[in-house]
Amino acid sequence: MFADRTNWNLEANRLSEALARCRAGGKPLLDLTASNPTACGFDYDREKILRALANPSALAYEPNPKGLEVARRAVAEYYASRANASGASGVARREIPVEDIFLTTSTSEAYSFVFRTLCNPGDELLVPAPSYPLFDFLADIEDVKLARYPLLYDYGWQIDFRALEQAITPRTRGVIVVHPNNPTGHFCKPEELARLNEICAARGMALLADEVFLDFAFGGKQPASFAQNTAALTFTLSGLSKISGLPQMKIAWLIASGPEPLKTQAIERLEVIADTFLSMNAPSQWATPIFLNERHRFQRQLMARARKNLAEMDRQLAAQKSCARLEVEGGWYAVLRAPATRSDEELAIELLEKNDVYVHPGHFFDFPTEGHLIVSLITPEPAFSEGIRRLLSMF
Repeated sequence: MFADRTNWNLEANRLSEALARCRAGGKPLLDLTASNPTACGFDYDREKILRALANPSALAYEPNPKGLEVARRAVAEYYASRANASGASGVARREIPVEDIFLTTSTSEAYSFVFRTLCNPGDELLVPAPSYPLFDFLADIEDVKLARYPLLYDYGWQIDFRALEQAITPRTRGVIVVHPNNPTGHFCKPEELARLNEICAARGMALLADEVFLDFAFGGKQPASFAQNTAALTFTLSGLSKISGLPQMKIAWLIASGPEPLKTQAIERLEVIADTFLSMNAPSQWATPIFLNERHRFQRQLMARARKNLAEMDRQLAAQKSCARLEVEGGWYAVLRAPATRSDEELAIELLEKNDVYVHPGHFFDFPTEGHLIVSLITPEPAFSEGIRRLLSMF
């Protein structure tokens, strides 16, 4: 009686079972997978955030498929401030029109809007590997097929364009780019974007850019947003879950850009989809300008912690020769390369059961080979330092 698209294998994997046993036994764990910023000890302006949700304007119902203009204008101003920041590099700067912005409750919803706009059942999208596993579920729900294109590591990450082009079929509708990638921290470089534009424009394909971690760059230059891209039809997705550390507020957006008339046609189709759902609530929309402004306070704290944790990891790694950290340019995660004496899952289970440290194995993020562990850089510093010490003690 159920749809084939939801016929997933929902059995717990071995690592999840081991984690459940440890927690049931009351063992204190060092969790190096932290992804929820509201549970990581950051300081929020609680009064300002709560007061923003009490705007009397939210008592009036003003349905707009794209979202209230006050919120969309705040999003446009956010991109303008990024483009004007010193050190910005990449594609040419342009003002983001408010009418090109659609508000959604999450980037997952934004993905679903774009998938429905681009794909018929059975059509394909290219996704990077490594990357996070959310795409498989989103694609299944929309009856879309996924094909992987690899990111290669050689003193830094880069797109394997030969493999990407080989993965294209007559049913390929677009290429997903995570900028920066989660968990590798790879930013798409200007020359990579130029190549992607050539490939997509020549084949009538779109670019889908996930930029939820865009503001968290470790280098001196601020990477440009795909929202500035006009050489190929582009959909840029982001939101306040990461930008302002407010995942519970369910505020995200997608931006359409690209050559006319493709962009106009895309916006017209997206508007019908958005009008059908009207999913964004009024209090969050009215609060969006304040929540976006709060990003400065949050990002200062997070980047200070991430840099300290990276430095502490590097300090401990320098004292041994078994493990190494792969280069990371941005985001909240770091990838450790460990001796591949057993599977990543077996290593993560052993680390959990023997040393009370929880990390993600590389296969969770679609790493093609063993010997990779992923740790979160937003873990509180004392727990991070001790967790890395216990991890390295296994080698």
